[in-house]
Amino acid sequence: MAQRFYDTKTAQVRDFTPLRAGEVSIYYCGATVQGLPHVGHVRSAIAFDILIRWLRATGLRVTSVRNVTDIDDKILEKSAASYDTEQTPQPPYIAQEPWWALAYRFEQAFTAAFDSLGVLRPTYEPRATGHITEMFELIQRLMDAGYAYSATDDSGDVYFTVREWDRYGELTRQDVDDMQAAPDADPRGKRDPRDFALWKGHKDSDPDTASWASPWGRGRPGWHLECSAMSTKYLGGTFDIHGGGLDLRFPHHENELAQSAAAGDEFARFWMHNGLVTYEGEKMSKSVGNTVSPEEMLAAARPTAVRYFLGQAHYRSPLDYRPTSLEEATTAVERIENFQTKARAALRDDIAALPEVLVDAVPEAFRTAMEDDLNVPQALASLHATVRAGNTALAENDTTALRDRLLEVDAMVRILGLDEVPEGSCHDGDSAASHALAALVDAQIQARATAREQRDWAAADAIRDQLAAAGITLADSADGVTWTLES
Repeated sequence: MAQRFYDTKTAQVRDFTPLRAGEVSIYYCGATVQGLPHVGHVRSAIAFDILIRWLRATGLRVTSVRNVTDIDDKILEKSAASYDTEQTPQPPYIAQEPWWALAYRFEQAFTAAFDSLGVLRPTYEPRATGHITEMFELIQRLMDAGYAYSATDDSGDVYFTVREWDRYGELTRQDVDDMQAAPDADPRGKRDPRDFALWKGHKDSDPDTASWASPWGRGRPGWHLECSAMSTKYLGGTFDIHGGGLDLRFPHHENELAQSAAAGDEFARFWMHNGLVTYEGEKMSKSVGNTVSPEEMLAAARPTAVRYFLGQAHYRSPLDYRPTSLEEATTAVERIENFQTKARAALRDDIAALPEVLVDAVPEAFRTAMEDDLNVPQALASLHATVRAGNTALAENDTTALRDRLLEVDAMVRILGLDEVPEGSCHDGDSAASHALAALVDAQIQARATAREQRDWAAADAIRDQLAAAGITLADSADGVTWTLES
């Protein structure tokens, strides 16, 4: 079976052949670092991590680029709110924090979250603020082609004119007349309310550090422009796969495609989008109170079990969280690990080494499932069937079959990333700590330390209370801050 993926643009599962033989180029949207990562961010990262691992397992060289959006309306809004003397910022925000410091702090929190769940680092992770020159060039190409214009209100804004690009809406198969107005800038200077901002003129309310000199005046880039500039910078005008969460299809990815294609780039050959995470069948919402954070998941279960849960559904399907989800994932993971442990003990040193091309060691059912639009549920069924067969071989003392099944299980576990998740090893009395949870909690502890340095006691206490609500107790001493997790 040839490798096949669902392409959002054509709404079809199509045969996938890399643009360049033996190589695959992937760009997938990373974090807009305005706050701590939520479970949707982590689910998306794991979905594309499995994709990358699988492609590498087939012998392909994968170049992956995952961006960091470190300048954005919401980042500036959160930073501005931290300077509001009328109210104390609520955690994870701290008082009087510059936008660039806020962005970097949360970038580190995202990195910690991804690392804690075994998500491979991308080949490169560019920041938007490091690619302003490339954005200038893209805007100029669009202006020269007649698809961009300067606002008429002297704001310094530059817009993409959607009606001049007759393919606008092709990714999500919408008619421009049925679309809502683009809410990314004041519409006064727009020719059409649906035109979206490529460049945003500097406002008096914005900090001077959040603007760059440009041919159109001081300002900052529009959100959509950033990804087009960064993806083509590192992967070229045409690359294999563009990915991200389902919620990014419109307007973000639609606008990326429009501006890149209008500038003359073929852009992505496949568009892949992962489904969202729900809570007992309902959309997660802070206002409803049915959210669960990565920290809460890692407080409730081992990192391997959390990764198993977040990666077990088909990437295009919704992933539904229930109170028993992590218990079930833990049971599944332990079933696999128990077989591996017993098999190694029985075989001792007589264990086959994994081949360089991992796909050579997996069962045909696993390979067929992964080649069929990355069907992880079917792949997991093959994994568990192999574990059962291995346990049978173990009971029958069939060392040849046992060695073969262990090799297959090891290869499948490696491809799914279930063998590289950093696990905690500290179990002491009534508390349990893990490296994974420590990496996430550290972002909150650092925010509290900053608040204390600024004598913002209310913010520091609020962070302590938030951690306590998650079962994490802080202890201050002359040697620093330690924390324990309630058993």
